[in-house]
Amino acid sequence: MNIQGKLIEIYPVQNVSDRFRKREFVIEYADNPQYPQFIKFEFTQDACEELDKYQTGQDVNVEFNLRGRKWVNPQGQAVYFNTLQAWRLAPATAGAPAPEAPSAVPPAPTMPPMVGNDSSSDDDLPF
Repeated sequence: MNIQGKLIEIYPVQNVSDRFRKREFVIEYADNPQYPQFIKFEFTQDACEELDKYQTGQDVNVEFNLRGRKWVNPQGQAVYFNTLQAWRLAPATAGAPAPEAPSAVPPAPTMPPMVGNDSSSDDDLPF
């Protein structure tokens, strides 16, 4: 998945454990400028340094994966978490339109025209 927006916030690296670290950032996504959306992404591990090349206010393209996790709390209840895990960040090209969000419904496949399916055929089979 990808999205284009303005880089609003870059957070410092968080060392979650001795083997895992992450760095979050926020972009402003304005597909409808009247109601901009502020979306938080994260880089993990070695990709955390990717944000060092950018400054707030810069227009960027973010390529990311949508991740979801299930956790069962001590009371036995399932709790679900979503993460937008970025894997590439690039400057937005000037004048390029923002990538469109993928449609929830894929387009219907087109079928090739049937060949030899006319009533003048000598074939008497019904199929």
